[in-house]
Amino acid sequence: MKRRLAFALLFVSAGACAAPPALEPLLNSIAERLTIADQVALSKWDSKKPVEDKKREQEVLASVIAQAPEYKLEPAAAEQFFSAQIEANKLVQYTHLSDWQFQGKAPDESRPDLIKQIRPQLDQLQKRLLEQLADFTPQRSDPQCPQWLAAAIHEPLNDSTRQLAMIRATAELCIYKG
Repeated sequence: MKRRLAFALLFVSAGACAAPPALEPLLNSIAERLTIADQVALSKWDSKKPVEDKKREQEVLASVIAQAPEYKLEPAAAEQFFSAQIEANKLVQYTHLSDWQFQGKAPDESRPDLIKQIRPQLDQLQKRLLEQLADFTPQRSDPQCPQWLAAAIHEPLNDSTRQLAMIRATAELCIYKG
């Protein structure tokens, strides 16, 4: 699972060249959050807890809505962005759990504690994502925005789950004004 972080850095290298500078760090942080989903999946495997955690999702979204004005973001826009992050993370978790069920076991890796280690990491990443979303917001309505994302996300990854999760995580990042 540690190899996934290298993926985050490679992920946007080619596509971000023509894109505004604010896009690359945002996509790298989104990819980092998806990497953390691997650890969450291991925790859910061990605890036999479901992927869906409505209470936690509502806590995250309430926190995002409350923090959005600090970053000069519309609360609804921040909520929409983080809803997409949550859905993308669940996609990764469901895929891992299905794979591990098929294999009859999860990877033999260390498991950080969900409450004490993983969630604080996600909370810190949330602040960075809000800041980076704010930095990228002026470019969200640029007509080139969908092409920037497509170029970054369709870089050959050899990881269809990660690519699909990135597509989900960024699906509403560009704002279409027609």
